[in-house]
Amino acid sequence: MNIVDFIKPELLIVAVVLYFVGAALKKSKIVDTRYLSLINGGIGILICTLYVFASCPMEDGKSIAMAAFTAITQGIVVAGLSIYIPKMIEIIKNKNDKEETDQKEN
Repeated sequence: MNIVDFIKPELLIVAVVLYFVGAALKKSKIVDTRYLSLINGGIGILICTLYVFASCPMEDGKSIAMAAFTAITQGIVVAGLSIYIPKMIEIIKNKNDKEETDQKEN
């Protein structure tokens, strides 16, 4: 099972946005790097909350509670995914480099 299996497909872009927000904050040195994950998590939850509440019907307390749960969990997961994007890029580059090396040897 992959982490992407737990994220609504339309919210995957939020992970990319959070990656760039984190990179910008890290470069600007406005925020201590210890707090970047917390800030990304908060922004992720906020963006996911906006999306979920805009796209889900709110008919009763149960549906509102479910929307809130979905928004919070999706926000946390996309924030976590945004931290692993550089690692995924590195893995892909290493795989491509290895394939190119293997092709040159043959």
